[in-house]
Amino acid sequence: MDYDIRLRVLKAAEIFLSDKSTVRGVAKQVDCSKSTVHKDLTERLPLLNQNLFLEVRNLLEYNKSIRHIRGGEATRRKFIRERQEKAE
Repeated sequence: MDYDIRLRVLKAAEIFLSDKSTVRGVAKQVDCSKSTVHKDLTERLPLLNQNLFLEVRNLLEYNKSIRHIRGGEATRRKFIRERQEKAE
């Protein structure tokens, strides 16, 4: 694995854990696609640091378990915003 890729993988993992962020959030910070970040965290990280991978995997599973709540909340905010714009 290339040195630059190793650095990106470890940086993405650190950002993901420190910010308790999402894959999309990390992708914006490291300037990669979310597909690349997901592959980095799930396939490349275990080859570099198994302990860090276990922490990342726990947060990925947590994010997956609450994504339906996040989506519902985003939709609720959207409709509230639209209702306020119509009232103005």
